[in-house]
Amino acid sequence: MSTCNKPIDAMTKSAEIPDCYYPKEPILVTPATPTPARTLYLSNLDDQKFLRFSIKYLYVFRKSVAVAALAAALSRALVEYYPLAGRIRAGAGHDGEKFELVCNGEGALFAEAFADLTADKFLQGARRPNRSWRKLLFRVEAQSFVDVPPLVVQVTRLSCGGMILCTAINHCVCDAIGTAQFLHAWALLTSKPNAHLPVNAFHGRCLLKPRSPPRIEFPHPELSSPPPQENLAQFLLSQPLVAVSVTFTTAQILHLKQQCVPSLKCTSFEVLASHVWRSWIKALDPPASLRIKLLFSMNVRKNLEPELPPGYSGNGFVLACAETSVEELISSNTYYAIKLVQEAKSRVSDGYVRSMIDLLEERRVKPDLSSSLVISPWTKLGLEELDFGEGRPLHMGPVASEIYCLFLPVIGDLHAFTMLMSVPQGIAETFHHYCSKDLDDTENGIAENGGGRGYNKN
Repeated sequence: MSTCNKPIDAMTKSAEIPDCYYPKEPILVTPATPTPARTLYLSNLDDQKFLRFSIKYLYVFRKSVAVAALAAALSRALVEYYPLAGRIRAGAGHDGEKFELVCNGEGALFAEAFADLTADKFLQGARRPNRSWRKLLFRVEAQSFVDVPPLVVQVTRLSCGGMILCTAINHCVCDAIGTAQFLHAWALLTSKPNAHLPVNAFHGRCLLKPRSPPRIEFPHPELSSPPPQENLAQFLLSQPLVAVSVTFTTAQILHLKQQCVPSLKCTSFEVLASHVWRSWIKALDPPASLRIKLLFSMNVRKNLEPELPPGYSGNGFVLACAETSVEELISSNTYYAIKLVQEAKSRVSDGYVRSMIDLLEERRVKPDLSSSLVISPWTKLGLEELDFGEGRPLHMGPVASEIYCLFLPVIGDLHAFTMLMSVPQGIAETFHHYCSKDLDDTENGIAENGGGRGYNKN
């Protein structure tokens, strides 16, 4: 049954969870055997300022796995993924702005907790994260980002015999593909301690070093700010944010593709990215002349010449950029938006990626977020298939909802997507309406021009 036509309050209801009890102090889990002691170069794709945060995953399992077994398997996994047991520090040059990774085997932080909560009770309110979910990930008291271990884990045992597993993985060390690779290795070594990993991790980042001299051969609109204008970022941060979640079934995605006239062959990601972008802009209702962008993370491991090695665990993605005006995006049909997404993808060649790396070497620029929607897909990575020996998860998602958009896998349906993002409270219902309005036989009762359209300055 579709969730798309339910009222926003029912869709987003998420109950507070109780406090966690920690029976013992967290420990540092170190690699089971000696690992290379070296300083690892971080590429300009790793070391971008906007990646200085941790990717936080939350898993709910029906049956718990012994904490000692999880810690022992983590220790074995860290032999292969030893950078996660190291520490980030400021490197020489760039006025201390560039980071490097010291592989010293200091260890990952591992916390064990208990919560008076059942898996079913959690799942009843799991359509969107709320602030209380942060209790499920141990808070490291640190003065700065570099003082937090690259890997932090909390295993919370539940009163029903299940468990919630949360991980925080430093984005400068791994991207989503690298984190998925590590998590699957850890799960495999938990369920089968003597197993051989199917893919060896590749940690060398020098394959993505800048050229000498740097050659910036392409325009990079994803990193360049537009001329002064009204910008959406100010409005997006002017109100409390509300998480909005919509699940798109296989049939609904096919329906969106069929609406594309003239006919256009496209992927599920392309049609959903276009649909969510248009829905977001319709809900915000900015001035028609405003230039807007869609930025989305794109894996470039196979776009490079030569391709990055299998098992490459560092950041192997760039932000592709589609750009247009509000008027053009809204007045045109889905075909137009999908073509913009496809053209953005087609521009990301080996030369384009090298040019971006060189630009980041010359200028420590950030992505242009002034009037941009950012989409990060967590689909097609097998994150929902993680099995530590007691079955696959009942739920997989982030610990918190952010202002950027996530495409999440749907447990039990390989071809469905869940869209999750936080938007200003005043447009939450309208955004949800536009995301879902043509997907069911009945509307959810929100008028085409109604409710919460707070941005329009005209």
